[in-house]
Amino acid sequence: MTMLVPAPRRMGAPRWRFAAVAVLAVMLGACAHTGPRNPLATWVPSKNFDERRPVVIVLHYTEQNSVEQSLQTLRTRNSGGRVSAHYLLGKDGKVYQLVSDERRAWHAGAGSWGAITDVNNASIGIEIDNDGRSPYPDQQIDSLIVLLRDLTTRLRIPPAQVIGHSDLAPTRKIDPGPLFPWKRLYDAGFGIWPAAGAGEPPAGFDPWLALQAVGYSIDDRASTVRAFHHRFRGMEGTELDAEDLRILHALTYAAPAEASP
Repeated sequence: MTMLVPAPRRMGAPRWRFAAVAVLAVMLGACAHTGPRNPLATWVPSKNFDERRPVVIVLHYTEQNSVEQSLQTLRTRNSGGRVSAHYLLGKDGKVYQLVSDERRAWHAGAGSWGAITDVNNASIGIEIDNDGRSPYPDQQIDSLIVLLRDLTTRLRIPPAQVIGHSDLAPTRKIDPGPLFPWKRLYDAGFGIWPAAGAGEPPAGFDPWLALQAVGYSIDDRASTVRAFHHRFRGMEGTELDAEDLRILHALTYAAPAEASP
């Protein structure tokens, strides 16, 4: 057996150096938990703080040919610059994490959802390996549902706050596209879907106000209708029709409360 003999301590090293290294290690550890400090202020720490808390989950498709290609893109850049997401889902259901949940990934870009205008700062981004023309495999959606259950529970994100990239940026994006199975996600407890039993919209029903109530921007109405059609009807089109009004009424319908006995 070979015996390991510790190297002799070099004599004459000043003790203050060891003390300085220890103090520096403590300071760096503190900064790792509390963040950087402003040198203009006196540090009086409080325990009353929290990490960045996302409130919405954004689904994308990669529009690329493989997980390997997408992993490369999400760790470097695309034609528009550096891009990332928190998670990537393979066609086989394998889940890859690229950015910590507490960090701000660069996946959403310009856009809004309801009152949220800095979507990157308020969201978790999930890229799904899909070329934009193909159906989503069952095992991929099964894996997505498991991931959504984890994220909404652990990060306390409302399960209804699962949206598509095209929902927040209808003038720029169409992913996850009209082939994405939103109803299946809703049946599993995520996203929104028209309520049953809402009936016909009342006289004077305003579909544009309803779209805004759901979360859509109506700055470009044709693009918003296209995004709405992709999500709730799985079709193209930029004009609202009677079925759209029924769906929008059902999405914003509040069932009357039952009378107390």
